[in-house]
Amino acid sequence: MQPRRAFVRASCYCKDCRAYARFLGVPGVLDEAGGTEVVATAPATVRLTAGVEHVACMSLSPKGTLRWYAGCCRTPLGNTSRNARLPYLGLVTSCIDAAPQQLDAAVGPAGRCLINTASATAPVRATPLAFAWGGLRILAGIVGARLRGERASPFFDGNGQPLRAPEVISLEQRQALERGDASADPD
Repeated sequence: MQPRRAFVRASCYCKDCRAYARFLGVPGVLDEAGGTEVVATAPATVRLTAGVEHVACMSLSPKGTLRWYAGCCRTPLGNTSRNARLPYLGLVTSCIDAAPQQLDAAVGPAGRCLINTASATAPVRATPLAFAWGGLRILAGIVGARLRGERASPFFDGNGQPLRAPEVISLEQRQALERGDASADPD
């Protein structure tokens, strides 16, 4: 990832991010209040240098966000739109191989922009100004990437098709994941 091109670093507490983390079943994706930390960036800033054959994709609904992960170890990678022309990637920070201090220096400190705080599983403070500023930075980043003609994405081929067909989970499985039901395990 090219840190200077990061739009914003945020923690999302929505039920969809929690369901995705539970689908993966690996520790360290959710914080103590049920949030997932992401760095919003353009997909062209990220390169997969090894293990592309292990990239997998899931979605919580037939038209939902594409959620990418390493199928071999279920490490989360990031979230994209289904439309390859939308240059947005929510890169899950738990997949970034960097010490916390390095990550802070590269993309800013954690905890400044918290979104969907009403869905948190423990009390977290809302950050409405940081959320608004982050939204504007994301919008500006997307517009800038489109104006620069950035079309490259490690998750889509040259024709704009997803690198892997997404596994769309059932409504029942999604509801179980949202509840934190262990029986929702996909394997």
